[in-house]
Amino acid sequence: MFRYYLRLALLSYKRNPILSSLMVLAIAMGIGACMTTITVNYIMSSDPIPQKSEQLFYVQLDSWDPNSPAREPNDPPDQVTWTDATNLMKAKQAFRQSAMARSGGVVEPENGDSKPFMTDIRLAYSDFFAMFNVPFQYGSGWDSQSDDNRDMVVVISRAMNDQLFGGENSVGKTVRLAGHNFRVVGVLKEWRLVPRFYDVTTGAFDNTEDFYMPMPLKESLELTSNGNVNCWKRPAEDGFLGFLYSECVNFQMWVELRDDAEKQAYMAFLNSYADEQRALGRFERPNNNRLSNVMEWMAYNNVVADDAEIMLWLSLMFLLVCLLNTIGLLLAKFSGKAGEISLRRAVGASRRDVFMQHLVETGLIGVIGGIAGLGLAMLGLSGIGVLYGDLANDLTSMDPKLVAIALGLALVSSILVTFTPPGAVPVWHLPAN
Repeated sequence: MFRYYLRLALLSYKRNPILSSLMVLAIAMGIGACMTTITVNYIMSSDPIPQKSEQLFYVQLDSWDPNSPAREPNDPPDQVTWTDATNLMKAKQAFRQSAMARSGGVVEPENGDSKPFMTDIRLAYSDFFAMFNVPFQYGSGWDSQSDDNRDMVVVISRAMNDQLFGGENSVGKTVRLAGHNFRVVGVLKEWRLVPRFYDVTTGAFDNTEDFYMPMPLKESLELTSNGNVNCWKRPAEDGFLGFLYSECVNFQMWVELRDDAEKQAYMAFLNSYADEQRALGRFERPNNNRLSNVMEWMAYNNVVADDAEIMLWLSLMFLLVCLLNTIGLLLAKFSGKAGEISLRRAVGASRRDVFMQHLVETGLIGVIGGIAGLGLAMLGLSGIGVLYGDLANDLTSMDPKLVAIALGLALVSSILVTFTPPGAVPVWHLPAN
């Protein structure tokens, strides 16, 4: 019987192509707008490292102005100073730990036909790669001894390896960056984090960097400071080192703590460290140090902006309006078929048969509208993807789960029209034979 009802539904569509197409378009527009915003919000708010997001913690130290908090109502700075970053690293109180920062420099390709170009650099410690499950294509990260010795080593991205070395294994080769020669020790596989949680201060949806090098080299090579730099008082001395050892915050600090006991122990260490610094004339505010896991840190920084959530609710309301319009069009269509339904009833069709016939018809309209809506959603996501550059594929891809949700939403929404209040559609309420 289903095939018979489906054939009737197709014939009905062909008899009223304009009205049927308007219903499909209404559903498609609602599904397209809704799924575009749902997809973006879903990916923006998803756990970027679910295997260990509850074991990675962002460190905040309240080294700020004693007369006012860094952020109202009483929040510590969102980054740490060079002094605190290096002190925490030397203490080695976490299972894994890495202070880090963003810098930049000019790459000078060996190929004379290629022009020098600017690139981003991630300054970090050796634990960075294990902490964040960074995948390698060739080689590996450097070891802790390279941090201590300030070795001139780098890890490069797959894209940079393709650009500089044609995709070959470049481990052991030399690259000139920021006016110095570095030895390549590792090449990453394709690696993107969405959101890029480890440094939301420079953009949660920025690309991961193309170069990674030991953070202590910042001091040795006087590398630039990129990203947000905030100071509550002027450096005591002029020049690069004066700024580096000031109370300006420009560095991120992440630690890996495997269980609650390690977290409590590290929190106690942070408070003890603050007490020691207070005795040295720093940290004049009461202890207000914090540890936030990945999802807590993203929520604290509003990685999914309020505007995006508002747009989500507006798109759901738009879908509702589209469905109400579809209901009106279906009512008009089915009311015009009263004669046909009466004839079917007269030749012996039960009310259940009539109901199932039109249930299949509304379901067909919903499926066609859902498929068209997916097309509109992909078109919308393509437009949004332009705003995010290389992250477009990650941020605006619709996974199978969301495709199923879209089709299910369209189908269920259209079928619900079948269950309108009594008296709304004469088809369902004809008197029994």
